[in-house]
Amino acid sequence: MASSLTSQATQQINVTDLDLPQLADVRRQLEEELGHLSNSFTQLRQAQAKFKACIENVRQVRPDNKSKTVLVPLTNSLYVPGKLHDVENVIVDIGTGYYVKKSRAQALKHYESKVDYIRTNLDTLQDTIQKKQDNLNYLMNVMQAKLQTQTSGKAG
Repeated sequence: MASSLTSQATQQINVTDLDLPQLADVRRQLEEELGHLSNSFTQLRQAQAKFKACIENVRQVRPDNKSKTVLVPLTNSLYVPGKLHDVENVIVDIGTGYYVKKSRAQALKHYESKVDYIRTNLDTLQDTIQKKQDNLNYLMNVMQAKLQTQTSGKAG
């Protein structure tokens, strides 16, 4: 376990030197950071799932599906029937409202690189979350020890 927590200014503070109100403030800060990091982790997982779904969708555009009727999304909840005409190319959303025509292979490569990029970020974020959780657990142990010391000091 870490014996000190690192603040944003890279200044190390030994948490055993802090009093209980200061420890409580550090605990609140760590809990807020953990909440934010966990939320970011969830959002990245959702984005990764969407890109994986895109990969599956691109794989469904095959020559044997040419001229078959499919449902084309106009919005998130509105689909209209249509027929596949060009099964060699797809339109890829590259972000901020821009769309690019790509071959199926290029589209697969694009989405797979997005999934890999997010996987790398998820791994890094998971490590950060684990370190923050370890710091919080250590802090809680220090707080409990200080509370027990105060309680035994008052009782004696």
